Amino acid sequence: MAERPGDAHAWFEPFGGDGSRRWPLTEVIYRDPDTGELLTVQHDMERLGQRSGAEWRALFEERAHTNEWPFGSGVWGKRELVCPVVQEDNIVSMYEGNTNLFWARRLGQQLDVEDLWIKLCGNTHTGSFKDLGMTVLVSVVNEMIHRGQDIRAVACASTGDTSAALAAYAAYAGIPAIVLLPKDKISIAQLVQPVANGAITLSLDTDFDGCMAIVQKIAERDGIYLANSMNSLRIEGQKTVGMEIIQQFDWEVPDWIVVPGGNLGNVSALGKGLLEMQQLGLIDRLPRIACAQAEHANPLYLSYLGDFEKLEPVIARPTIASAIQIGNPVSFSKAVDTLKRFDGVVEQASEQEIADAAAEGDRTGLFNCPHTGVALAVLRKLRARGQIRPSDRVAVISTAHGLKFTDFKVAYHQKRLPDIESTVANRPIDLPADYTAVRDRIFREIDARF
Repeated sequence: MAERPGDAHAWFEPFGGDGSRRWPLTEVIYRDPDTGELLTVQHDMERLGQRSGAEWRALFEERAHTNEWPFGSGVWGKRELVCPVVQEDNIVSMYEGNTNLFWARRLGQQLDVEDLWIKLCGNTHTGSFKDLGMTVLVSVVNEMIHRGQDIRAVACASTGDTSAALAAYAAYAGIPAIVLLPKDKISIAQLVQPVANGAITLSLDTDFDGCMAIVQKIAERDGIYLANSMNSLRIEGQKTVGMEIIQQFDWEVPDWIVVPGGNLGNVSALGKGLLEMQQLGLIDRLPRIACAQAEHANPLYLSYLGDFEKLEPVIARPTIASAIQIGNPVSFSKAVDTLKRFDGVVEQASEQEIADAAAEGDRTGLFNCPHTGVALAVLRKLRARGQIRPSDRVAVISTAHGLKFTDFKVAYHQKRLPDIESTVANRPIDLPADYTAVRDRIFREIDARF
């Protein structure tokens, strides 16, 4: 394929390499063919550094929330730092990103964190942060197709949110999408999204790790393009979460960012974006990062206890945080590198802690997915032992919209979750249609609850 303007401004290179080997972003490659290590996208930082940090901040502020194509997207508004190789006409965007940074004032008071904020990544097109990475990946595929490369379809393994994002963006671009899902392990709301968007949806009798093994073989052997986060293009979109948080804080850096971790692409993406911002002078310090894992799927946490000397994959047990029910995370090495650079910590949460944290957050005006519950439960633990101080500014990344997990919420409030005591359940109260009975019950409930 002929090179285009921008091709020389960003490229793939081996993660942790010396920069001597590189591949264009329009090449179908996911790992270093010699070492098997994941790749990373490297930008021409010397060229980007010709603008000062102040100039970059002014440019991003000018573009924020505009309708000028494609800068109305929270991702493509930072195009130069994300993916300069795609021609504007080939960008596939639904103006994702620019999601609300919610001041969780009441919840912060309950947790003794004075300055608590929740980044509501679920307030985007398909309801999760996966849109941020998928707009970049599908745009590059669209660019490759328009350059004449033969790509028959794009495929992913998923626990729900990745498949929804791929299906929607591929449908928007007119590109065939294939999704492999673990049978009976995702919510109905998540299953219906790729089905509705016309993706070839395969429900396999295995877990996410089993789906991932199969889709990697299909990508390696059968000419189908891989859309999972081992594809480093996804990371370039996902890294804008941290960039947006900083911008929404008027370019001030929070003390902590808490993020749930499963396949761990989100951890490495968060770190990559913030490090690039520091290198270009947009920020002068880094936050600490806390990665939150479910106790039933905790390989990073177990590795952290051993100072990250090795990864021992686990058989992930069923967890209400189904999207991070992953026992062999693809992005382990990248995530460990990030956590070391950011003085990071890893903590786990039990199923009881996850369910209660999600519900308690809801009682203060949120509508949490269970994965946000993992992050909030870990925040509570870190605050209780003093690692997070009351005066710290903390941003929690909420990865998906709670409406994707209404089955979990209904089961919690109806006290039907196995082995979980619904300590803050709020069941509808059945009463006769009688004024006196209704009035008396209303005031009893007000007195009891408030």
